[in-house]
Amino acid sequence: MPNDVSRRDFAKLAGLAALGTSSDAAAAKAEERPVTNDILRQFPHDFVWGTATSSYQIEGGAQADGRGPSIWDVFSHAQGNIEDGSNGDVACDHYHRYKDDVRLIKELGCKAYRFSIAWPRLFPDGDGRPNPKGLDFYNRLVDELLANGITPYATLYHWDLPQALQERVGGWRSADTAKAFADYSGYVAEHLTDRVKTVFTVNECGRFIPFGYGLGIDAPGLKLPQAEVNQARHHVALAHGLAVQAIRAKGRAGTRVGMAENITACVPAIDTPENIRAAEIATRELNAGFLNVILEGRYTDAFLAWAGKDAPRFTAEELKTIAAPVDFVGLNIYAPQAYVVASDRAPGFDVLPMPASFPHMSSPWLRIGPETAYWVPRLAAKIWNLKTVYITENGTSSDDQMTPDGKVHDLDRVMYLRNYLGQLQRATAEGVPVKGYFLWSLMDNFEWVFGYRQRFGIYHVDFDTQVRTPKLSASFYRHVIAKNALLV
Repeated sequence: MPNDVSRRDFAKLAGLAALGTSSDAAAAKAEERPVTNDILRQFPHDFVWGTATSSYQIEGGAQADGRGPSIWDVFSHAQGNIEDGSNGDVACDHYHRYKDDVRLIKELGCKAYRFSIAWPRLFPDGDGRPNPKGLDFYNRLVDELLANGITPYATLYHWDLPQALQERVGGWRSADTAKAFADYSGYVAEHLTDRVKTVFTVNECGRFIPFGYGLGIDAPGLKLPQAEVNQARHHVALAHGLAVQAIRAKGRAGTRVGMAENITACVPAIDTPENIRAAEIATRELNAGFLNVILEGRYTDAFLAWAGKDAPRFTAEELKTIAAPVDFVGLNIYAPQAYVVASDRAPGFDVLPMPASFPHMSSPWLRIGPETAYWVPRLAAKIWNLKTVYITENGTSSDDQMTPDGKVHDLDRVMYLRNYLGQLQRATAEGVPVKGYFLWSLMDNFEWVFGYRQRFGIYHVDFDTQVRTPKLSASFYRHVIAKNALLV
């Protein structure tokens, strides 16, 4: 998940109306009118509704059943790295409460659940001999999901790199980590794809590399020169490609594979043909270091010119591996990161400065831009000729306060979701190939450098008692899923 500094950095690139008696009568008549297709905004009949979490943020069980330490275990235990001084040792205790949490997913009506697998739970040293008890947990989780009619979508890497690889080879600074990731991916494919048919390789390279290896904000907390950051990103792209090959080789028939990325979200400031074209160019170029090299098999000329002497070193064979065909692309969408207009100067777009008054959610970085959910998948599908797109994360933090009677009225989250989903429905109605949506997140959890102070869940978690309580947003989402539509 994102944080304040990360999204701000990427973003560089009064009362109710008075109602009279006539209004009351009009409202009564409106209630009598049947719901029409103009009012009922349907999603495609086979649209996948899901929710999402990640292993380190919810599992806990940090030392249970042979799990090895991850870079986030080490980073969160170092004084001063986490805002509230907490860590993920227990988190939501999902490792022991997964059956209860699966019931929460079922209560929402979700037919899909995107979770991540903790690499150090399966390979405590990052490679070598696997830990069978670690695999046992995910076998139990997958079986429980299927028993409740929920399709599992597995992510292989959501930032919890085995600490052993960080210490031994420098983590993503080394191509050895990419090779170890391929072996781990093949092992998972061999043992889980009889039941898990959709696999994401890596989640948000655009976050964990620059902020973990460049700015020192995230684990492992390094501040490397730009050349090394670019090389680390290249190693992640290589890891993705090698993992795709391993999953194809070891996975069961029908296994689908792709990646999930926090795409730099570009939006035309004004919807003119010139500005829309500028947004296309910006989307390609501002995502050139990861998404584009995977989907086109090359670094763009503009990216290499920008990087100059800091450009990553690579071979033609590596680019071929990186470009291994994928079955889908996952896009994590939260806030607009670049409003663009056309420019006569190369590369053909200008990024406008964000006004200080731009509206945002409780997290200052999370600017409210519902049109992002329309433009981002539309532009991405056109640029890279995508046939299947998933919105793999979308949601918001909120200043959730529980009332004395145990309710959480997170109206701001409901507003956010209603508006973003409205724009997403607009995209699907126009034929943009978005096949599913995974709300972030199922429940409040360890929100990385913010600890437990920022709450993204639609279920409230009391971290002292581990009691889960549905928020108003859970009711809203349950209604959307049941209707496969938004009522307006």
